[in-house]
Amino acid sequence: MTRAFAFLFPGQGSQSVGMLSELAAEHPVVRDTFSESSDALGFDLWALAQDGPADKQKDTRNTQQLMLASGVACARVWQAQDGPAPVAMAGHSVGEFAAMVASDALSFVDAVNLVKQRAELMADAVADGVGGMAAVLGLDDDKVVAVCAEAVQQMTASGDATGPVVEAVNFNAPGQVVISGHLSAIEVASGLAKAAGARKVMPVPVSVPNHSALMRPAGEKLMPAIDALDWHLPAVPVVQNVAATLPADVGEMLESLKVHVFSPVRWTQSMATLVEQKGVELFIELGPGKVLTGMGKRIDKTRPVYPVFDSGTLASALADARVSDTAQQDA
Repeated sequence: MTRAFAFLFPGQGSQSVGMLSELAAEHPVVRDTFSESSDALGFDLWALAQDGPADKQKDTRNTQQLMLASGVACARVWQAQDGPAPVAMAGHSVGEFAAMVASDALSFVDAVNLVKQRAELMADAVADGVGGMAAVLGLDDDKVVAVCAEAVQQMTASGDATGPVVEAVNFNAPGQVVISGHLSAIEVASGLAKAAGARKVMPVPVSVPNHSALMRPAGEKLMPAIDALDWHLPAVPVVQNVAATLPADVGEMLESLKVHVFSPVRWTQSMATLVEQKGVELFIELGPGKVLTGMGKRIDKTRPVYPVFDSGTLASALADARVSDTAQQDA
């Protein structure tokens, strides 16, 4: 029996000052990718990646571009090393756009411009300091959903006329769900989650309430920009966040992308789809940090997840992927 692997691209929250510096020193294509992005954006994205500051990296206008460029850069490094091809891909939140580029569904420059507009619309949808996200650890998905509903009910009953929003939006792994919405509502929901037995509730380093209903105006404004681009069905299948499925055609793919910013990320289900429909036995995370690697271990301990963000991690991932590739050729 042969092994198959999938690429995974991380989203916001994986960025860090100095990200991919060691990989860039060994592989010029990393800097080239960031330069291509910088030319389209009109500012030095690599300088921001290396020098920060962290607060500026956390601004969604910058974070989304950092994650797009880093994911594509790592995929290009893999290709330059003659790494074998994955059987499928998936990207977490904005990482889905890196997956679209890596799978030849969209050009990198088009993705940079689209993500720029996406980030600006999302940043403008909610005033600074009003919205955010938090990770709830140690509760089942259904319990987190119920806690959010209870928080809204309590705030509304107490006379909060702002229309408080807090929702479970990232179903990342068993016992790991991210909530999003108004910071005031997140605070109430966090208290309820702890009372319900949550092991921990931590803020996520982002500047906007991603994937919540507060992002619907941004998503609706972005729809015409999505329609205007030249899309193709991915050459390597991409499991999309919204339905955790493989799109049957370009139309279905675009419908998912159009509601992406205000719909939940069904990551646990997406990983299951990769296993069940594409036979994936090994995952490779392309980008800074190990966020998806950690999630993967919580989802399924039987399938290895390799991060790729420097020469050492690249070598390890390539070695196992090439063993799998050799096995497939010999089968």
